Amino acid sequence: MKSSNFIKFCFVLVFSSMLLLSCKGKEGATGKEGANESMVISFGTQENPGHPMYAGYEAFAEKLAEISGGTMTVEIFPSSQLGDSKSTFDQVTTGELDMSTSGYPDMSYLIPELGLIGQAYVIRDYDHLLKIVDESEYGKKMYDEFKKHKVELASLWYGGMRQTTSNKPLNSIDDFKGLKLRVPNVQFLLDYAKATGSIPSPVAFAELYLALQTDQVQAQENPLSTIEGNKLYEVQKYIAMTSHFVASTAIFVSDSTLAKFNEEQLAWFNEALEYGKNVCNDLIFTEETDLIAKFEADGVTITYPDLAPFRAAMLPYYAKLEEQFGEGSISALMEIK
Repeated sequence: MKSSNFIKFCFVLVFSSMLLLSCKGKEGATGKEGANESMVISFGTQENPGHPMYAGYEAFAEKLAEISGGTMTVEIFPSSQLGDSKSTFDQVTTGELDMSTSGYPDMSYLIPELGLIGQAYVIRDYDHLLKIVDESEYGKKMYDEFKKHKVELASLWYGGMRQTTSNKPLNSIDDFKGLKLRVPNVQFLLDYAKATGSIPSPVAFAELYLALQTDQVQAQENPLSTIEGNKLYEVQKYIAMTSHFVASTAIFVSDSTLAKFNEEQLAWFNEALEYGKNVCNDLIFTEETDLIAKFEADGVTITYPDLAPFRAAMLPYYAKLEEQFGEGSISALMEIK
């Protein structure tokens, strides 16, 4: 072999070896491209910094960076920077965004059957909700419905029991009659307002403080942590403990994002999500106990109306949903222990 040809042969051999090693490096532990490379996970949410839910998101991000050795980081976009929950969910379905959040039953606009657990007083508490979502056939069906949209329900966090603030004391269901009650523009909370005899008044959350301050609406309902975090108690000096709805936040992840994780990265991701959930839940459960005393110290009057008439007022709305989804569909969920 001539020397020039030999040199060319050696060059090709070395180049081929380097190319092969490069390809193996890109495949990583599971053969997925980029699995060993650092990744930044984009996370869009409506929550504002300072809310217990947001504290959970930050804890999740910090834990993931810690256990992954800094190879997996999360960039959080709070306060609807990337759009509202519907918009960010759509971005997750297309893979433009890695993660988003939404109230779990709020997704009934996409999966109507979620309205069953959104109706007031169907869900007793957070443990009851988890039993339904994690262990029942209904919960499995809802999980599969989300998968059809190329997203996965990765975690479900506690948001607190929704209570009702007002500009006058609410001692019974009779005190709700004719009251302009701000609720989000979701059917099951509109139904709750109608059932109490109130006038449902959807107002954008960003405009709620001013709407209460100017008497555009006379009452609103939210978890205690939201009432405190957004200073709603400054303009509404009465809180009725109606406990009509267990608020929860679903964490959604794009299937295309999950496909990038190798087995170890998926384990890190799930461990960090669980850690963040525990931080959030502990804060909210603690606040629900402590905030009553704080509100009273700030001059807020707390009332405890009899809830039996509220539950009875919801029965026609349950019947209407069971006509749509099958007789016993709500009662079966209510009976899960």
